[in-house]
Amino acid sequence: MDWIQSLLIPVVYSILLVVILLTGFAYLSLVERKLVARFTMRFGPNRAGPFGLLQPVADALKMMFKEELLPTHADKWVYLLAPILAISTAIIGWAVFPLASQGLSLLGYTIPPVLADVNVGLLYVAAVTSIGSYAVVLAGWSSDNKYSLLGALRASAQLVSYELPMGLTLVAVILVTGTMSMTKIIQFQIDHMWLIVLQPIAFIIFFIAGLAESNRSPFDLPETENELVSGFMTEYGGIRFASFAMGEYIHVITFSALTAILFLGGWSGPGAESIPFLGLLYFFVKTAVMIFTVIWVRASVPRVRYDQLMRFCWKFLMPLALLNLVITAIIIAL
Repeated sequence: MDWIQSLLIPVVYSILLVVILLTGFAYLSLVERKLVARFTMRFGPNRAGPFGLLQPVADALKMMFKEELLPTHADKWVYLLAPILAISTAIIGWAVFPLASQGLSLLGYTIPPVLADVNVGLLYVAAVTSIGSYAVVLAGWSSDNKYSLLGALRASAQLVSYELPMGLTLVAVILVTGTMSMTKIIQFQIDHMWLIVLQPIAFIIFFIAGLAESNRSPFDLPETENELVSGFMTEYGGIRFASFAMGEYIHVITFSALTAILFLGGWSGPGAESIPFLGLLYFFVKTAVMIFTVIWVRASVPRVRYDQLMRFCWKFLMPLALLNLVITAIIIAL
């Protein structure tokens, strides 16, 4: 039946993707704690369940049963909307991510490798992920707390600033590949070579800007505990507080997957075009490598000052991104 292929399968695909991302967030928090512990010669969580594997479950139960407070003067609906916005904007970008080379046939129906293969996929991802900055701003403003508002203002300046060099690297990618379709960007890398080889400067800029966009160390300035209590999240508690951490971790997964697609060939690899599961495995491994690198940076690089953060963006990353774009355009024109 047509409605099963056109409606039911995409709905089930979407629900499954959300469940996988939420589960991935829970266990990514455990993986990060374990890895950072090993980097600093500690053990990490090892009490809840064998090898600490039930720690995410214990954390989730603790957050669910913690007392929920709503500040008296807060803008209630905006206050409640902000955590939802933080999570949803990180998830909906996956709608255009190709996970394998071809669809999987099951009971006469085809499960597509990508939920929506649109020809402006890269533009779509840039648009929906940038909406996440509104969650931070709205959370700080609606809390009616000066510390929260200061954290939100710092966050908005940081996110807007680092979106510019990131956007310029995406333009360089579009110039090289000649398309904004995620599927065609992967196909270009299969036909030629990975863009990390063709655009190494763009990869470095994209990775650094992605850390800042995800509020990851060394750019986790919006929530610096030693300066602004907990930044824009000061007035949040319980599951709402956890929602922001959830959004951050899902943003890390999304950013790592996007990096794998744009610069590491996505699902491509030996035998991936004929065996969909193999392509899915390649995509997972490349994404995992990028996630590990993000965690490695957190364990290795100390947090920068806010003036250093902004100076680095405007005086180094922006000129470098512009220079890379100009050189790329000249080479392609010639």
